[in-house]
Amino acid sequence: MENKPALDLKLVEEFVGVAHGNFARVKELLEQEPALVNATWDWGGGDFETALGAAAHMGNKPIANFLLEHGARLDIFAAAMLGKLAVVKAALEAYPDAVNTPGPHGIPLYVHAEAGGADAKAVVEYLDSL
Repeated sequence: MENKPALDLKLVEEFVGVAHGNFARVKELLEQEPALVNATWDWGGGDFETALGAAAHMGNKPIANFLLEHGARLDIFAAAMLGKLAVVKAALEAYPDAVNTPGPHGIPLYVHAEAGGADAKAVVEYLDSL
């Protein structure tokens, strides 16, 4: 496996930051540097976040889907926000304690599901049943 240079930290910080809601800039930056799709920013104190994580807790489905279409790694938080009940159920059946694992910024899984609105209603109901 070839060693590649680390991504520019300022670029990573900007990419994760704009993924909270600036779709146009997300597209620009990803076109400029495709490897950003899975880059992680450390906000400090162990609070790591990817662009997908940013979009997920903001309930930003267009950005989340765009990132997934471009190779972002799906996680349980994004799956919950996007209403992917089968994914959330499978993950929690395999690792039940994951329901209490905090996401970026310490935001709980349940809040990610709520951010998904009507599309994630079944996920919210499932989490309520646990």
